[in-house]
Amino acid sequence: MRVNRCGSVEMLGWHQNRGLKAPRDEFGGGPCCWPVGARREGGVSPVCCVCVKQEKVPCSRAGGAGRGAGGPIRSSDEALVMGVERRGRVVRDVFVLVNQEDWGGIGMSGSVKLAGSSVRSSGSAVKPFDVPKWLVMAAWEKVRSNKGAPGVDGAAVEDFEKDLRANLYKIWNRMSSGSYFPSPVREVRIPKPDGGIRVLGVPTVADRLAQTVVAMVLEHRAERVFHPGSYGYRPGCGAIDAVRSCRRRCWENDWVIDVDIQAFFDTVPWDLVCRAVGAVCDLPWVMLYVRRWLKAPLQHSDGTLTERERGTPQGSAVSPVLANLFMHYAFDTWMARSYPGIVFERYADDVVIHCESLNQARVVLTAVEERMGQVGLGLHPRKTRIVYCKDANRPGSWEHTGFTFLGYEFRERTVKGRHGLFRSFSPAVLRTALKRMSTQVRSWRLHRWVTATAGDLAAQINPVLRGWMSYYGVFHPSALYPLLKRVNSYLIRWLRGKYRKLRVSWSKTMRKWYTGVKKAPNYFVHWAWVTEPGPVW
Repeated sequence: MRVNRCGSVEMLGWHQNRGLKAPRDEFGGGPCCWPVGARREGGVSPVCCVCVKQEKVPCSRAGGAGRGAGGPIRSSDEALVMGVERRGRVVRDVFVLVNQEDWGGIGMSGSVKLAGSSVRSSGSAVKPFDVPKWLVMAAWEKVRSNKGAPGVDGAAVEDFEKDLRANLYKIWNRMSSGSYFPSPVREVRIPKPDGGIRVLGVPTVADRLAQTVVAMVLEHRAERVFHPGSYGYRPGCGAIDAVRSCRRRCWENDWVIDVDIQAFFDTVPWDLVCRAVGAVCDLPWVMLYVRRWLKAPLQHSDGTLTERERGTPQGSAVSPVLANLFMHYAFDTWMARSYPGIVFERYADDVVIHCESLNQARVVLTAVEERMGQVGLGLHPRKTRIVYCKDANRPGSWEHTGFTFLGYEFRERTVKGRHGLFRSFSPAVLRTALKRMSTQVRSWRLHRWVTATAGDLAAQINPVLRGWMSYYGVFHPSALYPLLKRVNSYLIRWLRGKYRKLRVSWSKTMRKWYTGVKKAPNYFVHWAWVTEPGPVW
């Protein structure tokens, strides 16, 4: 059904064409009793403005569409909507969606909410859940842009897109009928910088699509209640905003509590997660599928399955918003209620609390540890610490005078201000992150690309360097200069390897280098900061 320009409701009936028996609606009617002029495509009844719009698609788009689209077909409507003709074509009526501004503005099973009323389309069974079709399409756009690795079925985003219309319909149909069941998540182990292992759970493309639908609904509703100190996975907020706020508050307060929750995503209790979801969303289908995703087993590399009893797998589209909702009620609201005068920054499970004195920091840390125990979590004994923000105006001493937060290291360092150099407690790129970036630069082996052009090198490294500079170069960008100089050194070695005339002397090589930099200063993105080479290590 759709709403035309004049505001009348047009019912698009799901039926089969060319002599095949069409389903009858619950009012006792069907295509045979529709008003005159509404049976054929483009026909409009002068009585009630009923219009039928059909499209014909190849049979190959319908056959096998269920593979990789969320499990076996469970709803009876799919066979009802798509009927195969003898000539090998599918006749399917188009379901037009309008008035998409509001989350609940469009009902399912062919209903459009207009002026407080609902009209059902002819011949379609009523769906138990109101899942908007336009929301599924919007979720698909996000999944396609994010891409991602295949799940347990081995199907990539490109495979799902080959039969996109049928796959999208099946996801919507099963979610709106309650017959959607997720597949197991594929286990992926990633080594941590500190030597540990991070376990990711990669869902299938169909599951990522369904999870994105629920995540969009939860984000829309939870944004109204989130605490201003929460920065993770929120529109208009990011990690740089959290680091900027943390830097300013470190200047205002002498003490910091660096909170590290041990194995947060692996140990978060399901019952409290569901309570947090129910506090911001009253849609039954959202709660239903959140529970199913939480209970989805983990499939290892050898094919064995492991049932989980708690935690939400990292790598799923819905896990970030679930973690954010849980921490909102487990920590944010508790802090605002128990210690309203104390400020903090939280990005998912990374928390930094600012205190005025050491005694206050000790009291708050004890209370936070007790609170985490109440919600089924625990603090890391070695990584959770009280830090003294030492600088030129705070010459005291303490066991810990620095901490890490979102890839930045906060400590006392020399910075340049309006009146010259001074000692300040400021953030800069974390040394482990700098080492990881250096390893990647070395792996490029740029000096051996003698058959490539300068444009090939720029296309390879510019996107990566631009990302590093835009994130790690926001605060204290000079910490990145040694890394960028190293890239220049590799480029100079590439220049000497490609052109024999430059191997005569280093002076000739450097003259050629600076001439090229002067002619095209924006050819490589890092030349905006440094142009001189550095030692290659």
